[in-house]
Amino acid sequence: MALPPPDPQFVLRGTSAAVHTLHFSCGGQEPDVPILFSGSENGFIHVWNLKTHRVDVALDGHGRKSVYCVQTMGGKDRLLSQGRDQRICTWDLAEGRTSVTDSVFTENVGFCRCSLLKVAQGRWLMAMAAKATDEVQVLELPSKTSVCTLKPEVGAKLGMPMCLKLWQLSCGSQPLLLAGYEDGSVVLWNLSMGKALSQLVCHQEPVMSFDFDSEKAKGISGSSEKVLSIWSLDEQQNLQVYKTHKLVNAGISDITIRPDKKILATAGWDHRLRIFGWKKLKPLAVLDYHTATVHCVSFSDHKNPSERLLAAGSKDHRISIWSIYSQT
Repeated sequence: MALPPPDPQFVLRGTSAAVHTLHFSCGGQEPDVPILFSGSENGFIHVWNLKTHRVDVALDGHGRKSVYCVQTMGGKDRLLSQGRDQRICTWDLAEGRTSVTDSVFTENVGFCRCSLLKVAQGRWLMAMAAKATDEVQVLELPSKTSVCTLKPEVGAKLGMPMCLKLWQLSCGSQPLLLAGYEDGSVVLWNLSMGKALSQLVCHQEPVMSFDFDSEKAKGISGSSEKVLSIWSLDEQQNLQVYKTHKLVNAGISDITIRPDKKILATAGWDHRLRIFGWKKLKPLAVLDYHTATVHCVSFSDHKNPSERLLAAGSKDHRISIWSIYSQT
């Protein structure tokens, strides 16, 4: 008989609003306390201490507008956040500071999360949805200089970018961008040429979320439909559908592949988390705890596999923390 699905290891309460984004910082050297950042609909970023299960700091920098992206920049003291106030902020949290150090005004009204890629020590590329609804702008940080603006060809009705992922094959190779669009397409962009290398229609509806495994050159995306689309990138950098997986219930808010590329998690509109094996997309578990839409899922970056956690943030104001498939 199959084992019944587990309960959460613990639950974090106290955001007093829907949780839209989560990001772990646990990979440092001991005795670092593992922490989790959450961004909420009420504009707060909470820094959770995963030993005490309490909030250490609440950051307020987005004018009480929903925060839908939080990422660290090379350590837990450097933070980047993005909100519905059309601003992307950087934070310095060292020595107890809680202030925004810089910000970029995006002029974009959508809810497409920006994507970060470290290109050198202290230097990052950041892709974000631009002022023109179908364009993506790439900046270098911290200088905020523009690298390129990616515009679809005339007549290509891609709609708004919905999700972005900057990546590169190896440290010295050219950075590339994958973008999921409102028309259901995923497009691979070459940043130095500023042009699309390949386009693939993965869904009939807007691409709500995707993740990409650059080692296997394989990605997975979800939409408001009842289907996960798995696609791959060949040697000529052409995108092609690899397979699809039918879901019981429609609607995927977020997808993330665990850093070790063994499993992935999806956040469902049906209040559930689903865990799959990444190699063959074998369904492994359905985690049923939340009472409303699950907006975001995130795996911890613990160095030790047995400590690995999965966090899920929901419209029900709660963050569930799970310890599953943490043995190698």
